[in-house]
Amino acid sequence: MLFAKTLTDPLGAAAAQLARGRYGVIETRSGQLTAIHLRPWPKLASVLESEWWGRRYHERRAGDQCLLYYNQPRRCPNYLALTYILSSRDTSFASFRQALQTLDEVARIKRSDAILCDAWNLRISDRLFARWGWEPHKPQAWHRNFIKRFYGVYPERKEVDQEELLAAR
Repeated sequence: MLFAKTLTDPLGAAAAQLARGRYGVIETRSGQLTAIHLRPWPKLASVLESEWWGRRYHERRAGDQCLLYYNQPRRCPNYLALTYILSSRDTSFASFRQALQTLDEVARIKRSDAILCDAWNLRISDRLFARWGWEPHKPQAWHRNFIKRFYGVYPERKEVDQEELLAAR
């Protein structure tokens, strides 16, 4: 990617670079954080991309991989937007969960007040969002908007909990 930077230790030595980057992709494989790729421009997701490109990627790509795109909007620098999640057909729940926990850690490093999300996938229930600390936000007719508020109180960094994985099945 043009002008992109890959951080293989984003939560350690490269945390300062991560704090400066406004747009990124969290990559997880087999339940572990692989890298965070900083992008020079924001990810703009559309219904067409989700339904056409995302579905084809998911069906044709083998392996346990999850890509989570996030943006830090210029108008709202204290917030992160979870823009898009792309998974391969063999993606495990552990990889998906690790990507979300890493996003919480990115919010902590950037000192963000909250993370916002517009959930298009109806298979992700409101109950699951609530269990992971997300609340409904700005109800609209065609959107399911959620917010995860921090305001200086961030969850502890932990590995994916195996009991939680078993309970989700």
